[in-house]
Formats: sequence, C-alpha cells, structure tokens
Amino acid sequence: MSQPLIKYTLTKQGRQPEWLSKDSRAFKGQHSASANKPGKLPRYGSPQDTIFLGIAAGDPDSDGTPDGYVGVIGSKADLETYITEVGTAADYKVVTPTVTGVTTSVITGDSEAWNPGLEYAGPGLTTTTSDKVTSTGTGTIQTFDTSQVIRVVVETTNESGVTTKTTDTPVVVDPASTKSAVSTSVGIVTTTSNGPVEVGVTTTVTTTTTESYTYTDVTTNVSTSTSSTTTDGETTRTDTVTTTETTKYVTDYDYAAETTRLWDIKQAINS
Repeated sequence: MSQPLIKYTLTKQGRQPEWLSKDSRAFKGQHSASANKPGKLPRYGSPQDTIFLGIAAGDPDSDGTPDGYVGVIGSKADLETYITEVGTAADYKVVTPTVTGVTTSVITGDSEAWNPGLEYAGPGLTTTTSDKVTSTGTGTIQTFDTSQVIRVVVETTNESGVTTKTTDTPVVVDPASTKSAVSTSVGIVTTTSNGPVEVGVTTTVTTTTTESYTYTDVTTNVSTSTSSTTTDGETTRTDTVTTTETTKYVTDYDYAAETTRLWDIKQAINS
C-alpha cells in the first residue's frame, strides 16, 4: 500500500484525520501554513484553516478525496519548493543558545564569619573573582526591537491650583545587553469641566515619554555551590558563585536538509 507525502488540514471536528499513516516512522503536523490567501475570501474555515504536511495511509480514492485532504507532494523538488515557500513566509531561522561568558567568584571564610554575632572578632570573608572567560557563537546575535513608556506626567489645573503626578517606569534589560535608538514623544491634552465654564474648569495635560530601543538576546544566570571543611575543630565555608552569560545566535534555516529528512522518511516507509 502506497503511503504518500500529502498536504492536509484537520477534520471539521478539529482532529487529526484517521487516514494518516500509523507507521512509527511517519510524521504529521509538519510545517504548518495558512490555508487561506491574504486579502481573498477564505477558502477554508476554522478549524480547517491551516495546512500541514504528513504521511497518508494510502492513495486517495479517484472518485473523491477524504475530509481534510488538500493534495499530494510527488517529488523531492516539489517538497523543497513548498517548505521554502512556507519557511520564507514564516521567517524560519535557527536560534542557538551559546555560552559566551563565564565569571567565577570564590568566597571563603570561617563558618561564623558568614553570620557573625555581636561578639565575633575573627577575620571576615575573602572573595576571589576570576577574569571573565568569553567566547562567541556561530551566526548573528539575535536582537529585538521594542519600545516602552518610561514616563507619564499628569498636570491637573483647576480653581484649587496646579498638581503634578509623575510615574516613571524605566527600561530594564539584562546587564549584558545594550540599549540604543532612544526617542521621546510628547502627547495628549484633554480638558474636562465639572459644570458650566463659569462654575469651574479642570484642565488635564498628560505628557507621555516613550523609549524605543534594540537589545541583544543575552541572559545571565547565577548559580552558587557551597562546601565546608573542618580542620582542628575549625569549620571553613566556601561558596563558589558562577555567573554564566548565554547569547542566542541566529543562522539561516537549511531547507535542503529538512527536505532530505522528510523525503527520506517517506521513501523508507514505502520501500
């Protein structure tokens, strides 16, 4: 029985079709893409508005295809073309987390020095920090562009005088990241009245400052391990604090390799 590589949707009930291959090597739900064209009347309604790649358990009946069947991909070249189209539209990329910096601090001291009482007169803690060990990954560092409101100033004026309220929410990014492309915008003026103008008018001026910035996808993790040694009744505690910096690098998606992977599965099932 032939088991072709096909394009399909879920059933009208939102389930995987029962006619997909049950072979343990088979795949389904791969490389999803919208079944409808932007700007056109939708051909497929929910939950059948997404097309997937999978292996079917047999060729479709020439008198009519089953619910969810979209079409067959008959050659490796057609498969690569399809995956490339889907991947390009979805902006496929490979993101690889890479350790790019490690710093170690060793803190040593008498066990009592870690939590000294009022009468403790012994030596304090000793800290030794290693130079940061750095490395790089393959590809381009992943970056994100975003913005955040960092200040809102509300100035209210009425018959009682002027009051000002300022709310600051500064941008906070990982210490290993950097901010750039800072810009400021000033905005909204509204006027409200508590009654006729001659009774009283309240004027509210709201000034909003927005900061736009780009930051690199770098995260920092701090871990601590503790050990103790006792010599001649004296216990010494040592904490080793390791700070690890991880950067995510982006490389191009390998469409040819993915095509070969899926096509080889299809060929193996049908051999």
